[in-house]
Amino acid sequence: MGTAERREASEDGAAAGGTALRDPVAPEADSPNRQGRTERAASAGGSADRGARAAAGAGADSTARQGRVAYRPLWVEEPAKRRRMPDPVRTAAVRAVLVIAVTLIQAMVAFLCTLAGSWLAFPMVISSVVSTVLATWGALDVWVTRQVWNQRNGVVSTPSSTARALRREQRRARRQERTAQRAQERIHRQSGAGQLSHP
Repeated sequence: MGTAERREASEDGAAAGGTALRDPVAPEADSPNRQGRTERAASAGGSADRGARAAAGAGADSTARQGRVAYRPLWVEEPAKRRRMPDPVRTAAVRAVLVIAVTLIQAMVAFLCTLAGSWLAFPMVISSVVSTVLATWGALDVWVTRQVWNQRNGVVSTPSSTARALRREQRRARRQERTAQRAQERIHRQSGAGQLSHP
């Protein structure tokens, strides 16, 4: 039984009890008091129905809202601010980071062993020196790999480069000079052939 139905039943019970106490004898069907009570009960029932429908609509809205919240994605993808590194460069960078981390750990262990006077101090110092050399090589490897990749796959050029524009103009001027020379040679050959054919 819903809340609206309980309210309607309690109102009907109260109305019936009040009527029973006030009017021990049942009134006639066409009495004006009976008609007024019937109209009030009908209006109360209509308002209860409207309240039940409103509650059902609110429940449906809350269910739909919960459904929308449940299907919301966990994260929103945003465009990357920087371009993804090429695979060879990323591999070299990961390798360099790992070697540098191991070098720092070895240096810390060597320092602690030296303070403790342990026999591991000397081997750890030697391995720290070797790891330092490897870490330096790893950092340089990242830079070299990046430069090589840029040279093989094309460097992003800037349109405002003055040297590139100057070379373009020089190539265009040389091309025009070669075209003019070929035209002059063609004219000389044609004029020479005409003189030989008409003595």
